[in-house]
Amino acid sequence: MLGICNFCHINPKNNSQYLAMSNFHQPVLSDQAISYLKPQLGGSFIDCTLGGAGHTVEILRRVLPGGKILGIDLDPIALKAAKEELKNYSSAVLVQDNFRHLKKIAEKNNFKKVDGILLDLGLSSGQLADHSRGFSFLAEGGLDMRFGQQSELTAQRILNTYRQKQLFEIFKNFGQERLAKPIAEKIVLERKLAPIKTPAELVAIVSEIYKKFYRQNSRTNPATKIFQALRIAVNQELENLTEVLPQALGLLKKGGRIAVISYHSLEDRTVKDFFKQESRDCVCPPELPLCQCGHKKTLKIITKKPVAAAEEEVLNNPRSRSAKLRVAERC
Repeated sequence: MLGICNFCHINPKNNSQYLAMSNFHQPVLSDQAISYLKPQLGGSFIDCTLGGAGHTVEILRRVLPGGKILGIDLDPIALKAAKEELKNYSSAVLVQDNFRHLKKIAEKNNFKKVDGILLDLGLSSGQLADHSRGFSFLAEGGLDMRFGQQSELTAQRILNTYRQKQLFEIFKNFGQERLAKPIAEKIVLERKLAPIKTPAELVAIVSEIYKKFYRQNSRTNPATKIFQALRIAVNQELENLTEVLPQALGLLKKGGRIAVISYHSLEDRTVKDFFKQESRDCVCPPELPLCQCGHKKTLKIITKKPVAAAEEEVLNNPRSRSAKLRVAERC
């Protein structure tokens, strides 16, 4: 099952510039992630998903004096909030970019070998609270869903221009939505009458399909998986994750650690499979009698099973309910 973020159900304030995001954004699994990364005085780290800088501040407090951190975020509004949060830290280098360009960003800013790398995937509460982005079911703006302005592809464009088969594949593959086919069919019918422009319109379409197939109301919004699938497609989230993991591995010192916090099974599986592959010497198909790949072990898995949030954290921060932390160490 995919992880559901409870913040999707809050009624966000109409605020397109959430510059105070760090005041209400709670980093997930912060204590656990910091504990596993083991930041020490003089250490160098990379936070690939800067957000409100919650994790970044905790790392900086442990590596200073003498240490430094590189923070990356594609979202210009989040970056502005992070700069405000980190204004008193001269050892923090902040960059607006996609973390899929990690190697290039790190080398440009003299972070060629580091002690630890963190990726906290998914949405922040600040992004959900911004009506203009269209991430929340209750947002009053358009269906944008871009983390940054890196491309012209938006959720609205996908809904109104993609073929029915393409919509079905997005909903099925990225949302694991059982009703992907009838929902895709309904969207194509509705957009012939008028373009689908708002989250409320999309929720109404999905809800109508759910009522036909299910008698009882779901505890979560029926459009949850559709919104997630569209966001993943718009931002190429799984492609980005697949590209950044080997780059992160190449930047780690021996003994350096990588920690990844994911929020749904597609992300978690990507991380799990990468860690598993890099933790063994041979990755040849089992039917081959002798190794032909020449692959050498590069990682030691630290968390045999993913670390989940404790009950107390879930109560204080519902976003942590579906979070999973995996950690590995460079050999």
